[in-house]
Amino acid sequence: MPTRVKRPSILVKLGTTLGLVGFLGYLGYHVFTGAFGIESQKDMLDDIALLKARQAALQTEINSYRHRIALFDPQRLDPDMLTERAGVMLGLVAPDRVIIVPDDEITSF
Repeated sequence: MPTRVKRPSILVKLGTTLGLVGFLGYLGYHVFTGAFGIESQKDMLDDIALLKARQAALQTEINSYRHRIALFDPQRLDPDMLTERAGVMLGLVAPDRVIIVPDDEITSF
């Protein structure tokens, strides 16, 4: 009895090819627009630049606070500054100082 080899259908080959091309299109689409795609990478780089600028501003503020704290160091304490800050905090004023009190009606909006 002779056996015959069945030729694969052209529709199976065509369906497999179209399926693979569709999958490649899906992957290509997500390369550009996915969560970690090319467009998202540009947004992430913009966010990094913004955060670095914010970090620099915060570092400047931290350095300012460190400088102000260093002024209260007992080995380097400035007596004039201590007298001024204590007078402001306690509400005490030396008799030879001039006090200017703002009018509440002028300053309130």
